[in-house]
Amino acid sequence: MTLLEVIHAFAHDSAVAIVVTDAKLEKPGPTILYANAAFERLVGKPVAEILGNSPRFMQGRETRRPVLDNFAQALAAGERFHGYLTNYRAASHKYVVEIDCRPLRNADGQIEYFLSFQREVARRRGRPWGGVASRFEPVAVSSDSLTPNLKLLSVFE
Repeated sequence: MTLLEVIHAFAHDSAVAIVVTDAKLEKPGPTILYANAAFERLVGKPVAEILGNSPRFMQGRETRRPVLDNFAQALAAGERFHGYLTNYRAASHKYVVEIDCRPLRNADGQIEYFLSFQREVARRRGRPWGGVASRFEPVAVSSDSLTPNLKLLSVFE
């Protein structure tokens, strides 16, 4: 079984959007190799149209360049990226997404893929600002059986 087949079996029915890309960071890459049904719902496009594209297709006018630069720098350094982006669905509707992206290395230690967990978030209202993590909350709360495992991996933390 390949790594992508394992991820597919693990993530297919998850309520959390999960995407796997190759490790080619220079444009036009990276290329989406796997996306689950939750990601399809998040971006408003069928998986068949998503595969083979770069995640850049979701960026638009309000996607902040400094955040994208931090994201690219973290991935180029082989580090995890955790942050928030304004993206756009297929119908040009913007949304804020929390992204937790990690490099996946092969047996030789080389980065082979990037694995990204994503969920839509909304700005919290009526609460004091206490740092980046307290500014947003998930749009939907999942009772997905995968959720406890994601907490063990410190996803979204």
